[in-house]
Amino acid sequence: MPEAASAAATRATIGDSEFDRDTAVTPRAPGVYDIDLSAGWTIINAVNGGYLLAVLGRALGDALPHPDPFTISAHYLTASRPGPAVVRTETVRTGRTLSTGQASLFQYDDEGNEVERIRVLASYGDLDTLPDDVRTSAEPPAIPPMDQCFGPEDGPAPVEGSSAIADRLMLKLDPATLGWALGQPSGRGEMRAWFGLADGRDADPLSLLLAVDALPPTAFELGLKGWVPTVELTVHVRCRPAPGPLRVSITTRNLAGGFLEEDAEVWDSADRLVAQSRQLARVRLG
Repeated sequence: MPEAASAAATRATIGDSEFDRDTAVTPRAPGVYDIDLSAGWTIINAVNGGYLLAVLGRALGDALPHPDPFTISAHYLTASRPGPAVVRTETVRTGRTLSTGQASLFQYDDEGNEVERIRVLASYGDLDTLPDDVRTSAEPPAIPPMDQCFGPEDGPAPVEGSSAIADRLMLKLDPATLGWALGQPSGRGEMRAWFGLADGRDADPLSLLLAVDALPPTAFELGLKGWVPTVELTVHVRCRPAPGPLRVSITTRNLAGGFLEEDAEVWDSADRLVAQSRQLARVRLG
C-alpha cells in the first residue's frame, strides 16, 4: 500500500480517536457520570483545562436535549489530577432552540474528601440549524504556511512537564510568536499556531473546547515563565468546523495584579471563525 494511502487508512475519525476515548463519560445514574481522567493531557502534572472542559461538555451533551455547546463558561476551583472523577449535571432550562445546564467535576483528595474541581454553566443548541448569514469584520490570522512554522518536535527539548499533551497535538507555532523559546520574548502577548490532533482526527465542537486552551501561554511572550493556571474560561462555538487543520490566535492586552486575559479565535480551513474564547489566568511574577 502506498505511504499516503496507509496514512489515510490509519487516520482517526470523530468518535473513534484517543480524544474521544479519553473524554468518554460513563453514566452511573441520571445526571451522574464517571470518567478516568487521562494523564495524556497533562501540563506540568496538572490536567489541561481545555481537555477538562471537553469532558464536561461531553457529559452535558448527553444530559441535555440539544447536541452542541453554543456557550460554555467554566470556573476552575482546584487543579485536577489524572485518575477517577465524577461529573454531576443538572438541567436548568430546556427550550425549542436552546437548553441550559450546569455541571461540576469532583475528585477525592489525599484525605478521602470529595473536592469540586470545576463548575460549568452552558447553553446547548444544534449548530446545523443555524442560518448561513454571516456579517463580520473579523479576519483570519496571518500565519505562515505550516512548513514554515515550528512544533515541540523542532526544539532541542520539550518544555518541562508539557510533553504528555504535546504528544497528542499537531501544533505548529508562528515563528513571530516564538521569541520566548529563544530567550527573546517579544513583549507583545501574542500566540498563533496551526492546530490539530496528532492522530489526524478532524475538529468538532467538543475539540474546539480543547483548541482554545492548548497553545503555550501568551505570558511566555510577555517574558514570564512557569504555569499559568486558568481561573475562568468562556468559549463560544460559532459553527461546526470544516475538515482540516485549524488556526488559533490568542492575544493578551492587559496584565495587572498577577492576572491576565487571553482572547482566542479559532478559524477553520474554510476561513470561518468557528470559536471564540476569553479566559482569566493567574501568572507568577518575579
